[in-house]
Amino acid sequence: MDINGQEGLQNQENKNNNHRSLLYSPPLILKARRYLLTLIFLGLAVHLILPQIASFEGSLQVIRTMALWAVLLAAFTQIISYIGYGYLINSVLAIVDQHLSILKGAAINLAASSMGMLAGGTLGNAAATYIWVRKTGVSKEGSGLAGTLPTMFNNAILIVLATAGIVYLILVHELSSVQFYIFLLILTLLGLGALAVIWGRRHRTRFKAGAGKIAAFFARSRNRPYNPAPTEEYVSRFFAALDVLHKGGWQRPALAAAFSICFDMLTLYFFFIAAGHPVRPSILLVGYGLPLLFGKMAFLIPGGIGVVESTMAALYTGLGVPGPIAVVVILSYRMFSFWIPTLVGFPIAFYLQRT
Repeated sequence: MDINGQEGLQNQENKNNNHRSLLYSPPLILKARRYLLTLIFLGLAVHLILPQIASFEGSLQVIRTMALWAVLLAAFTQIISYIGYGYLINSVLAIVDQHLSILKGAAINLAASSMGMLAGGTLGNAAATYIWVRKTGVSKEGSGLAGTLPTMFNNAILIVLATAGIVYLILVHELSSVQFYIFLLILTLLGLGALAVIWGRRHRTRFKAGAGKIAAFFARSRNRPYNPAPTEEYVSRFFAALDVLHKGGWQRPALAAAFSICFDMLTLYFFFIAAGHPVRPSILLVGYGLPLLFGKMAFLIPGGIGVVESTMAALYTGLGVPGPIAVVVILSYRMFSFWIPTLVGFPIAFYLQRT
């Protein structure tokens, strides 16, 4: 074959390769959508936290004058909160006559939360909890409940607290038009989610198929391969947990979840005391439930980093808390309730995996 013929074949091959790359590479709109939700939440976080930057200098003065005894109480209540989560896992297993020590449950929760930060979020947390609880000799049914029900109870209580906070803000007329519509959107999404679950209990196959399509969409939007097995397994465990709750025995886990969340709120409250600015229970409640729920809804951002802090700052300063105090209290609370437990959870996860 002559040189011209070889060049013609080479050009044709290049065209074919370019054509295949166009076919198999994600469209430009798909690449943009991959980051769209993350950018929206980060944009909201920056918009809400920028007004607090000017108060950082004053925050240093607040740190210097914080009451040490109140900081120690905040640390103590946070430890009790995580022990309460271990009791929550213990009480969930008691529904199916299984047992796990409270301290072991707390350790598994710390480790699973840290692993969920790295991969899978709620699904990763549930999968890690299932594996490590199963390793202790608990049955498959009990391990599935341990990986599913604690998150369900915690989220349910946060929804109640967030709803109460929104109602309070409406009554005291502390909501701007933008905030009102944002919170209304959140409540609408929560309501639609509840209706979807009620419908899904009666149409489980169709619900599982729909959940798979949604999970596949998000996997494609992030340019990642989609494996339907984890989603299908989580949905199956989710409805199995609802079936167990329908038979009764939910009161003790509900109380355990409320106990854990109450001590987590006390951590935040003691930091307000340490900063010399104790707040009323109503104000504490408004700035607590809604930001944490908002952070969970921002599932593309691990741990709701930035979203929780900025939303808390906006709510508390809007309710009269000075900016420097709000910044110190919120960052201190997140350090004790999120960052330190997350860092502690990694070596625990390594130990659990090795053993």
